[in-house]
Amino acid sequence: MASARVHSLDRTVQTTNRWLADLAASIGTEDREFAHRVLRTWLHAVRDGLTVDGAAHLAAQLPDLLRGVFYNGWDPSAVPVRRERQEFIEHFALTGRIAHADVRKLAPVVTKVICDEVSENTVRHALVQLPRSVRELLEPAAKAAPDA
Repeated sequence: MASARVHSLDRTVQTTNRWLADLAASIGTEDREFAHRVLRTWLHAVRDGLTVDGAAHLAAQLPDLLRGVFYNGWDPSAVPVRRERQEFIEHFALTGRIAHADVRKLAPVVTKVICDEVSENTVRHALVQLPRSVRELLEPAAKAAPDA
């Protein structure tokens, strides 16, 4: 019996694994499970703060496999959830099983990796729906100015 492969599924698994490898490298770990947990936590925490339209627009940019992760457990009738900075950090830490202090380090790295993979304007359009204090937490570090 010939092996039948579904190329679109192979491609989304490959793309997701590349995203996880990039994220793991960016946060300085080889632990892809940890990278997956941090990415999933970012996706859910941001998603919950978006309108239904905003969430759908962001999700449309994700690889199919990560789109499933994004929507997993979502209740569109209960959004947007308004969390200010400290509540967002606590939620992120609790759901991601991450130290509170690490949220400030990890969240902007995830944002950068996602911006590198999808339209940065799409990500920024989604983040503008969040409170300013949360957006500032999620903002990637400013790029260093090139040497003159």
